[in-house]
Formats: sequence, structure tokens, C-alpha cells
Amino acid sequence: MRLRRALLGAFAVAALADLASLAAGHDTGHLVAKPLLMPLLAAHAALGGAPRLLVAALLCGWGGDVLLLSDAEPAFLAGMASFAAGHVCYLLLFRAYGRQSAHHPYLLAGYGVVLTATLAALWPGLPADLRVPVAAYSLLLTAMAYRAGTRFGRTAGAGGALFVLSDTLIATGVADWPQPPRPDLWIMLTYIAAQFLLVSGTLKALDAHPVTARPRGEVRPVP
Repeated sequence: MRLRRALLGAFAVAALADLASLAAGHDTGHLVAKPLLMPLLAAHAALGGAPRLLVAALLCGWGGDVLLLSDAEPAFLAGMASFAAGHVCYLLLFRAYGRQSAHHPYLLAGYGVVLTATLAALWPGLPADLRVPVAAYSLLLTAMAYRAGTRFGRTAGAGGALFVLSDTLIATGVADWPQPPRPDLWIMLTYIAAQFLLVSGTLKALDAHPVTARPRGEVRPVP
């Protein structure tokens, strides 16, 4: 329990250091702090008995974080692929461990409208070779966000929504839209909150449904 708290505290320190570095324009601080975030959060989750799929999703996020430290297009595509793999892990996690829930037509329609409107607005400004990858990634991301809320509840759902917002902010930069001051600060703020809420929502859902929320035969240790 103490180690879990220490890891969560270290994650919070790394997050604050990263955000402060971005706010101050201190690139070195960002380069040091950003790669620490997801491994610390993954270790915290793993010690809490998180399923392997959750840990894998966070480590895929770590791969994307590291790759996106480079501005080169190949690194951007590889980073997007790493995050996409993480979203696949989240979707598999929600299917395997999430509760069966009723259809949510309004939420589904809302995400559909957001996805369609965002792609339509960004499409003309995206480089031609990135349009299809960005569209495919956006569809996967939106599916993850929708499933987070319908299978694991409001906390995870809020994390999914913030993930959509964070990646939309990245896409506006790729499409050469006007950016607010320190755009990377807002991208990382929403991204860090998204991953933390996805982890918190997952662990909360598993604690609330200790038998039905996980595949038969798997035992989750008590923190």
C-alpha cells in the first residue's frame, strides 16, 4: 500500500514538473518528466491488481509519449500507432471486464457528431498522407471513449472524453490551426488527466464488481 502511494505521489510530482516545464517553456524539464509519467502510473495500477490489459494500454501510451517528443513525421506516425495499440488494449479491457450495460443512443450520437464535425473541419488542413491515418485513429479513439463510459462508468468515461479532447488539440496543430499560448501545456494537462481517470475508473469498477467484472478464474489481489 505504501509503495502504491509512493508511486502515485511520484506520478503527481512528475506531472506537475512536466506541466510547469511546459508553462515556463523549459524544454529539458519536459523531456525528462514526460517519459516518467506512464511507467509510474502503470506501476501504481499493477500493484493495485490492475488487469494486464490496463497496464499494456498505459505502456503503449508511454511509447507514444516518447515517440512524440520528436517532431519528425515518421515519429508522429509511429507514436499514433502506439497510442492506437493502447486504445485497442482499452477496448479489449472494457469488453472483458466491463459490466453489461444498456445502449446509450444519445452518448453514441454525441460522439458521432463530434467525430464527424472534427474530421470535416480538420480535413482540408491535414497533410494528404496523414488524412486516412488520422481518420482511422480518430474512429478508434472515439470508440474507446464511448466504451469507457458505457462499460466502466462516469470516471472512466470522463477520462475517455478528455483523451478525445487532448488528441483533438494535437490534430489542430497538425492542421495548422491557430494555437493558444503554450498549446503543449493544454495537450499534456488533458492527456495526464485522461489517463489518470481511466485508471481510477477501471480500478473503481473492478472494486465495485469483484466477481462479475472480471473473467472467470482470475483473482485480483487486495491492495
